[in-house]
Order: sequence, then structure tokens, then C-alpha cells
Amino acid sequence: MNESEFHRAVDEILARVERAAEASEGLDADLEAGILTLECPDGTRIIVNRQTPNREIWVAARSGGFHFAWKDGAWRDTRSGAELFASLSRIAAEQAGESLRFG
Repeated sequence: MNESEFHRAVDEILARVERAAEASEGLDADLEAGILTLECPDGTRIIVNRQTPNREIWVAARSGGFHFAWKDGAWRDTRSGAELFASLSRIAAEQAGESLRFG
């Protein structure tokens, strides 16, 4: 994946996550300059952003920091191998009390 393909892919992912958050009842989403901030009802945040030099998507949450790289046709956690959207849904459920639904 070259740099322009990476940026297009991440832009689509950020928009998809933003739509899922906006469709939820408990999360507020703010996408600005390639950084998506999900604000939880308790005031904590989940941050999703691109890391261009590494060609990764990084997620920062109360439960920790997660790095996702394109592998085997999906964005996968570089440590656990978990898929990005499944991980974000789990993280949101744990932190905000509401799973994200990606359609």
C-alpha cells in the first residue's frame, strides 16, 4: 500500500467510525485534521488517528494504546491480531457502555 492509498483508506475508516459514533447514543465524535476524538459520557476520550510513517492506525483509550496495520486483507492489531472494527466496538463498550455498530 503506497502513501496515497494509505491516506485514502484511513480517511474512509475515520469517516466510517465517525458515522458509527454519531449513530450511537453515548458517544460524541469530532474528526479534525485526521484525528478522530470520541468523547464518552463520563468525559473520557477514545482517539483514533493515522501514523503515516508506520502505515498504521493508532487507537488510544483508557484500556491502553493499540496499533493497527494492514495485514491479510484487514486492519489488525500488531500485538493481538484483533481486527480494527471489532476492537473499536469492544473498546467503546468497555469505556462508554455502548458498542459501535459498523454497517
